Amino acid sequence: MTPPAEPIVRFHRILPVGRTPIRADRAAMGTLPMRAVRYCEAVTSATAFGWWVFSPIDQEFLWDGAEIYWRCADVPEWVPLQPSVQFPDYAEAFDREAPAAMQGCSPPFLTALPEPGCLQIWTGLIAQTAPGWHLLERSMPNLAPAGAIGIFEGIIETDRWFGPLFVNLRFTRSHTPVRIRSDYPLAQVSPVLRECYSDETLGRVAVETGLSSLSDEDWDGYYATIVEPNERPNRPFGGYATAVRKRRHECQRAREAALAE
Repeated sequence: MTPPAEPIVRFHRILPVGRTPIRADRAAMGTLPMRAVRYCEAVTSATAFGWWVFSPIDQEFLWDGAEIYWRCADVPEWVPLQPSVQFPDYAEAFDREAPAAMQGCSPPFLTALPEPGCLQIWTGLIAQTAPGWHLLERSMPNLAPAGAIGIFEGIIETDRWFGPLFVNLRFTRSHTPVRIRSDYPLAQVSPVLRECYSDETLGRVAVETGLSSLSDEDWDGYYATIVEPNERPNRPFGGYATAVRKRRHECQRAREAALAE
C-alpha cells in the first residue's frame, strides 16, 4: 500500500493555461436533488469518487457526418482536423524547454480518430499514480457532460505509462456546433487498484437462485435493512447515509490514531 504521506496521483499540468484537476463535488455542482444530497450516500459517494479534469480552453467543434472542424479564440475560423492540431503556439514553447531528444514531440492537442465522429482531446495533463494504482477515466457520474458528446471510458495504467492524459469522445449530433467550456468538467478520473479489475478478482463471483439460497444470517440482514426500519414509521430519514458517514468518520479517526502512535 502507498504510505499515507505519499499522493496516490500526481498531475503534471504542462500546458501554460487551463484549470487544474479538482476533487469531484458530492453535489455534482449543485445539480443533484437536495434529497439525494442529504439522504442518498450511494449517489453522493459515486459522484465524488475521483477528480474532475477540464478542457484547457473554451473551444467549439462541428461534425458534418464526415469531417470534424474546430475553432477557438486564437483560431476563430473553422479549421478541419486533418488529422490533428497542436495547441496554439505550444509546439515552439515545448521545444524550447524539452531535452534535445524530445524536440518535435509535443503532444497533439486534438486528434480526429479514424472512427467517424470520434475525437481525442488532450487535457494538458500528464497523470502519474503510485505503484499498483491506475486511473479509471469516464463521464462524470450524475453530472451531464457537455451537450452532444459521449465519453469513452478507459482504465489507464498510469503507474507505468507516463504520457499525456487524453479524453476520447464521440459526437452524438452532427451539423450543429458543440461548445466545450474550460470551466465545466470534461471527464472524471478515479483511482483503482490493479487487483480490483483483474481477471482473478472479477472471476470470484457466485450467483444463487431462489429464496431457498438465503441463509438465516441473510434473512437477519434483510430484516435489519428493510423490515425493521419500516416498522418505525416516524424514524428519521437517511438512516443508511448516517450509518455510512459514521463508519467513515470512525475509520478516519482510527487511521489518525494509528499514525500518531
